[in-house]
Amino acid sequence: MTMETMDTEEAFVHEIEKLRHSDDHACYLAPELVSVSSTESLVEYYCYLIKMENNFDYDVSPRDIVLLVKNELHSDVGNIDIDMEVGRGNMGVHVKYNGRVTLTQEQVLLGIRFQVAIFRVLLEKDIQRLMQLFGEPLTHETSSYLNYLVLPCAASPEISSDIDWTCVNLVISSSNNFMGHHMSCRAPGVHRVHTKNGLVCSCMLVNCLVYTPHNNLVYCISGFLHGLNGCSDLMLSTGEVISYKSYYKRQHGINLQFMKEALLRGRRIFGVQNYLQKSRQQRKTEPSHASVELPPELCSIIITPLSISTLYTYSFIPSIMHRIESLLLSSNLKKMISDQCEQIVDIPAIKVLEAFTTRKCQENFHLESLETLGDSFLKYAVSQQLFRAYENHHEGLLSAKREKIISNAALAKLGLEHDLPGFIRAKPFDPKEWAIPGDPSGSRGLKEEVLISGRKIYNRGSRKIKSKTVADVVEALIGVYLNAGGELAALLFMNWLGIDIDFSAVPYTRKIPVGTTDHVNNPHLQALLNYTFKDNSLLLEALTHGSFTLTGVPRSYQRLEFLGDAVLDYLVTVHLYTKFPGLSPGELTDLRSASVSNNSYAQAALRAGLYKHIFHASQALHKHLNAALNEFEQLSADGTHGWDTEISFPEVLADIIESLAGAIFLDSGYDKEAVFRSLRPLLEPLVTPDTMKLHPVKELQELCAKHDYHLRKPIVSFDDGFASMTLEVEADGIVYSHACSASDRKTAKRIASKAILKSLKENIPGI
Repeated sequence: MTMETMDTEEAFVHEIEKLRHSDDHACYLAPELVSVSSTESLVEYYCYLIKMENNFDYDVSPRDIVLLVKNELHSDVGNIDIDMEVGRGNMGVHVKYNGRVTLTQEQVLLGIRFQVAIFRVLLEKDIQRLMQLFGEPLTHETSSYLNYLVLPCAASPEISSDIDWTCVNLVISSSNNFMGHHMSCRAPGVHRVHTKNGLVCSCMLVNCLVYTPHNNLVYCISGFLHGLNGCSDLMLSTGEVISYKSYYKRQHGINLQFMKEALLRGRRIFGVQNYLQKSRQQRKTEPSHASVELPPELCSIIITPLSISTLYTYSFIPSIMHRIESLLLSSNLKKMISDQCEQIVDIPAIKVLEAFTTRKCQENFHLESLETLGDSFLKYAVSQQLFRAYENHHEGLLSAKREKIISNAALAKLGLEHDLPGFIRAKPFDPKEWAIPGDPSGSRGLKEEVLISGRKIYNRGSRKIKSKTVADVVEALIGVYLNAGGELAALLFMNWLGIDIDFSAVPYTRKIPVGTTDHVNNPHLQALLNYTFKDNSLLLEALTHGSFTLTGVPRSYQRLEFLGDAVLDYLVTVHLYTKFPGLSPGELTDLRSASVSNNSYAQAALRAGLYKHIFHASQALHKHLNAALNEFEQLSADGTHGWDTEISFPEVLADIIESLAGAIFLDSGYDKEAVFRSLRPLLEPLVTPDTMKLHPVKELQELCAKHDYHLRKPIVSFDDGFASMTLEVEADGIVYSHACSASDRKTAKRIASKAILKSLKENIPGI
């Protein structure tokens, strides 16, 4: 190695070490939703109608909402469907573009105050802060903040984007000065009622929001319960029946003064939750505390009129807007890439969003499937490039060069250099952290930044993102472009990152002398492989173990194994991804692991009799092959992957499956389909979701995590080429232990895990 090479290697290692210790990264916000208040007399907005629909029976229905933004949203952001899991089932949300609208300055300011008031009630429940809002003058914000409007749509609009200004104006005006309102009201059936605010018209207590100081809670009031008053009977949860007057005296030390006034029908205000979270527990009935009867004299009116339907609707807005904000980030990432890579295909924003959404977000999609796909293509592309570029390098050098390109540390470095960490979503959406649009206090700290493409973005602040997560996102984005635009799109994206791969179909030429290949049983082997070699020396090389030396056989199968491993891994991954599109990301990962494992390949080599054609000169390998063959012949023919067995397979068996894949790939002129046509029959039956069994090591880890069992660190020793392992699990005070030996550590751990799983299942009911 030259001094220059050593300096380069040391610099690379230094860069990676720096990256490992710098997990603080920006958290981006799309610029489409951020602006400074306009001082123009008329303000133009792009209008989007948000329709919500309960897909379950409930006594409150959501109303339509109008979203007004200063910048037009891309079609795959502004025309979308969102499926949300709410308390009783699923809610369908439909967003569509509805043209432009123009508002006056007064309407803009009223709209901002309206939505800030509603969201403060739902998110903060801080009555003093809410009342301060109503006491403040309407003013323009001079700094950048989340500047968009979400306003109620009119019940019977002339056009679908009509705003319910009656609702907005009444809420703001009555909240500013409701004392004395309606005191001269002559509407039929109205009367005066005593409240914490004083004597008010009864119509003000229909569809309103009240605060009850005795328990510090906020309620939606839908109207009066005529026939119920302070003297009426109340059945307690214990079955005891007392009057409302007695209840409030006993429970809160309050003496009701106006016993004859009808009670109010109230319900606790709706909690704002993350409705994008998957598998939310559904409830069939309303919580017992949700509906209450309240004496008017204990209530302080906060906002009136305000319907339960409006509050119910607005409780879902944070989740809806979080999805829209995330899709806007996705759209900005696409633009950043296409700005510098004009030939690249356009990808749906939702797929790009999937690529930078981690499992920790707990939503209905995450990056793992795309990461698996992208990882396999990256490995395949880089392996092919290195194989062709370095003909005289052995497998160890090629693997080291590949690792330097595709390792997590290297990919994280590239992701960081291309501003990717700021886009990543790495934790569940928390409505408490959601910034209320129009409320400058929630937008303070926004910092305008410029991406590498020159586009503007806003930084919300710093958060921790592990370098492994950044690498996963890089692989997932490769998977996105591969899935949507094919290999060319994936290569263009990789080139944008700085991974330059040349896929031009240059014929493979061997630059080393090759002797006779007469001793390869061509007819039988080529019939078995269903492939006729043009260059028989490739077949000979693919079957030659490192222990074997013969004139005319220049090297072992290891280089071809290096290439074939990547080709076959990619082929199997694409096959599984396309054949089983409904699989969850975790299921796809497990299925791929089972399909491309060394044990699965080893079984295929034994079934096909390929072991008979291996050229080797190792007595130890000969004994190991015979032992594995004898054990394998006693297995049930139903086994589909190696971890169903306790056999320790020689690595050479899996190696020759991969080396044959590499040989066919080269001989066919880089025809991947020729490789799959040839080797798929040998790999059959391929693992499917129905036949797949979880790897014992993973199954044991998941079982221990689920039941809070203590999985102790394995005790490992090596002697005479064999690995000995003792594995222990403490479950319910009992230690389950198993010791075994195998040819390698992985096999020993698999055997020990399988044995402990069996003991746990036999001794602990219900697991």
